[in-house]
Parts: sequence; C-alpha cells; structure tokens
Amino acid sequence: QVQLVESGGGLVQAGGSLRLSCTASRSSFTADVTGWYRQAPGKQRELVATLTKDGRTNYADFVKGRFTISRDNRKNTIYLQMTGLEPEDTAVYLCNARWIRAIVDDSYWGQGTQVTVSS
Repeated sequence: QVQLVESGGGLVQAGGSLRLSCTASRSSFTADVTGWYRQAPGKQRELVATLTKDGRTNYADFVKGRFTISRDNRKNTIYLQMTGLEPEDTAVYLCNARWIRAIVDDSYWGQGTQVTVSS
C-alpha cells in the first residue's frame, strides 16, 4: 500500500500561482508514472500532467505551458507548479502514483487538495 498526501491548495486570484505537493509514504518514490489530475464539480476527472520514472513529462493541452510537474526523490514528493491560474482551473487536484503490472496496474490516489481561482 502507498499513501499519498497532497498539500498546497488554496484560494488565489486569477493570474496568481500555487505550488502543489504530493508526498508518498514509501521510502523511495519508484512509481512508473506519477501525475496530477483534477476534478471540478459536475465534471469528470481529467489529467493535468504526468511524469514517468525516467523523467518524461506529459501535459494536458489546457496547461498551455503554465504548469510544471517535477519530483524530488529524496523527499518522496512530486510537485505541480502552477502559474497564470484562471478561474477555469478551480478544482480538486489529486495526486496519482502508478506501478505498471502485467494485468492490472497498481494505482494509488491521494485525497486531493482544493484549488480555487477567483476572477
């Protein structure tokens, strides 16, 4: 089992910045893929950004170069630096860690952190 704990959410004005953190309970963050997702009220969960174990990143189109995902293995933590926030970015942001397996991946989620962007 892996526990993921997010932090760093809050209320920010449009154009502002936030940095989200996700700390894992394992002694080393060895997941094949880690990532951030978000879910706004009444909407489906959507991918924001992912980071593979070998350092490859992938971002949703709506990120438009505003967000950066990174990792600090010594702290077992991944980050999502968000700049140029827009009201449409308001959502619960969730951290995910996934270990790829032959049949069913091992996937873990944090509880989420609320990001609210005011106009």
